[in-house]
Formats: sequence, C-alpha cells, structure tokens
Amino acid sequence: MSTRDIHDQLQDPYGIELPAEMASKVTDKILPQVKEWQPRPLAPVYPFVFKDCIHYKVREEGRILSRAAYVVLGVTTGGYKETLSTTVGANETSKFWLGMLNDLKNRGLKDVLFFCVDGLAGFKEAISAVYPQAQIQRCVIHMLRNSFKYVNYSDLKKFSNDFKAVYNAPNETAAYSELEMLKEKWGRKYPYAIRNWENNWEDVSSFFQFSEEIRKIMYTTNILEGLNRQYRKVTKTKSVFPSDQSLEKMLYLASENITKKWTQRYRGWDQVLNQLIVLYGERLSQYL
Repeated sequence: MSTRDIHDQLQDPYGIELPAEMASKVTDKILPQVKEWQPRPLAPVYPFVFKDCIHYKVREEGRILSRAAYVVLGVTTGGYKETLSTTVGANETSKFWLGMLNDLKNRGLKDVLFFCVDGLAGFKEAISAVYPQAQIQRCVIHMLRNSFKYVNYSDLKKFSNDFKAVYNAPNETAAYSELEMLKEKWGRKYPYAIRNWENNWEDVSSFFQFSEEIRKIMYTTNILEGLNRQYRKVTKTKSVFPSDQSLEKMLYLASENITKKWTQRYRGWDQVLNQLIVLYGERLSQYL
C-alpha cells in the first residue's frame, strides 16, 4: 500500500486523519530490518544462482527517473529457493557486478556452480574474476524471445516449432547440428534471429551436458520472473515511488511475504544433488 492508501484506509472507516508524511515515518520503522537483512550471512555454496532485474519509476529532486531493482536468487543445497539480495538503482556494468559479487562473497558465499542469467552486460567478466570455476547459462527462454523479435508473425509458429529440435537435443553436438539445419532453412530470411544464438552459443549451451532434471532448473530464469510478477502485483497501483528508500521497503516487505510460501523444494532434488556431487565432488560435498 502507498502512504495515500494507508491514509484513506484509516480515514474512511475510522475518521482518522493521518498525513502521508506521518505514514511514511511509521513505515520507516521497517528500515532497520532492511539494513539487517541486506548484509546477512549466506550459505557457503549455492548450486544455482539466478540474476534478473525489474524497472520502476522513482522521483528524485523533482524529476522522475527510471530505477532498476536487481534481484539475485539462489537454490540451496537442500533444494529450496532463497532471495540473496536486492539492489536498487545501480547500472549494469562490470564494475557494478564485480561489487555485487564481492558483496555475496564477503557475506560467506564461497562457491557457485551455475549462474543463470538473461542479460550479460559486464556480468560474465565479473563472474570470472570472483567465481572463476562457475559456469554461465544464458536463459533459453529469453534467447528465444530475442530471436522471435526478428521473425514475421506469419512464420513465428513454424520457426518456433523448428527451434524445439535445438534446445531439446540430447547433447551439444546434436543441438549445434540442429541449429545449422535451422540456419539453412531460415538463415537467409531471418539472419539476426539465428546469429543471436551463434554469437552466444558458448553461454547458452552449458545445460546440454546434464540430465533432464538439472536442465529443467538451469536453462531458464523463469524462477525469477515468477518473483518479479509478484513484485509487479503489489506495485501495479504505484506508478512512481517517492524515493529509492521507499522502493527498497516495498521490495523487502514483498520478498518477506513471497518467501513464506517457498516451503516446497525442487521435485526430484535428491537425484539432482547426487548427480551434482558426482560431477563436482568436494566443491559441493564439503559443505553438506
């Protein structure tokens, strides 16, 4: 609820006149909890870490500016989802991501097996510097959406069906062969739709080496998009936030409500964990 919503809820049934400024001061009581939550200690290893962002409008010195809330979500060794951090207002640069990753490391996160991401502006270089052993998996769903932007609507269904042979292939060799066949069929008409995959193949093909159980977890950032949908749901009536701080309060409170429902771990997690232990040995087993 916005401070205006709080004002109206108190005024209508009770006749209490609470100024918006006072409501803001009351809700500021949550800020110590936010400050305590942000730097809290983390587990030493998360097999999967997802990164994404959602944009908001914030008022600053009489101007309305766009702000990005960067959300980092991890999957614990027990198979449960956990929000690791939310950061408001920073730019996507190598320097920013380096600072964010070092913050995670300083909070106790020693190792990550896979970073699953959408955009990669500066992120890949930062991962190499802080977590050099981690693998990067580009979100396949986002890659498809980026390719579809270059395809005429009349061809979209056929193009989409043909692409299933690429990302459903049993291994990377077969997948790249399917991509070459796709290029022969559609490359002349939609060169940029295919080139998008060729240019990012190294970061989009990581999941092909794993079983279906692991693939389902790592090949898409939909896990974060679900969280972002919940953020949008609670902010749909809030077109502009009065400050970065008010946005941070909302993200914290929304996260608290959402994560209370994260009581189920990933289906078949025992099998996933056993496979990961076989593949990565002490990198994972020493923290179990």
